[in-house]
Amino acid sequence: MLQGLPVERFDVCNGDADGLCAVRQWRLHDPSAARLITGLKRDIALLQRVPSTGASEVLVCDLSMQRNRAALDRLLDSGAHVRWFDHHWSGDVPVHEGLQAHLDFSSTVCTSLLMDRHLGGRYRAWALVGAYGDELTAVADQLGAASGLDTLHRALLRRLGLAINYNAYGEDPSDVCIAPADLYERLARHASPWTLLRDEPVIHDIEACRRRDFRVAMSVKPHWDSAQARVLVLPAAPWSRRVSGFLANALAAVHPAQAQAVATERRDGGFSVSVRAPRASPFGAHALCQRFGGSGRSAAAGIDALPANALETFVHALSQARWDATC
Repeated sequence: MLQGLPVERFDVCNGDADGLCAVRQWRLHDPSAARLITGLKRDIALLQRVPSTGASEVLVCDLSMQRNRAALDRLLDSGAHVRWFDHHWSGDVPVHEGLQAHLDFSSTVCTSLLMDRHLGGRYRAWALVGAYGDELTAVADQLGAASGLDTLHRALLRRLGLAINYNAYGEDPSDVCIAPADLYERLARHASPWTLLRDEPVIHDIEACRRRDFRVAMSVKPHWDSAQARVLVLPAAPWSRRVSGFLANALAAVHPAQAQAVATERRDGGFSVSVRAPRASPFGAHALCQRFGGSGRSAAAGIDALPANALETFVHALSQARWDATC
């Protein structure tokens, strides 16, 4: 009870593998009923959907505090208690008795791993699904091996993480196989990822969709290509909105010395852009995207709405960017 009133609980998270798996870990730890607020990959400003009831507990996972600061201040002022787990740049973190902030901006962590750290590794398999989905493959492999998982079982968790993550990309729910909130309901039926993989055919549907989309995407010629950077421009279509992040990651893995940008035409004009720093020098993507109103992490960031007339300016900035090998 808070302030003599029944406590309302809210789980607010990004709808990708990292966000959903972080919440899944917490609700295995604390199975209290909570209202889930989530969305597609670029639905960042989600905290504004939480009402200022005062007697509330709010769990926030994998969302930029900087992008949600006004809503956070409102909730804290109303008396809410907020737990925040995230690895994106936060800006200034408020000092408030109602806020517990678990933040780490290292390129080797994600929100699911922060939750895993906080809970002492009790739900390690779910944490690994989130880490694999967030493309922290080497980190997840090392942690999985140390936890006694063989190559096959680590590969299964990676498969699940990539599928959940792929399902988060789109401009609206009609673009994806299943709305992230509905996908979380499927996750919440299972204590472990192993039964989820066995019993939920939607995972196989997502994988089949990804393979089809990727084949189409690989036929697109680069808009810009040099030793330093590559830019692909995709047309406005459901497949292109789904594949953008996966395509950027795949190109970054194949070309570790080259920065990658996938610009996808939006329905309303302009572009959404997925940016990946070179794997060999994985620091600087967030700084570049911030110049164009975007955000993200040092290795992987994005721009939600790049004006059409700013595309060439962005291409030039990417081609001239200097990437850091150390943070």
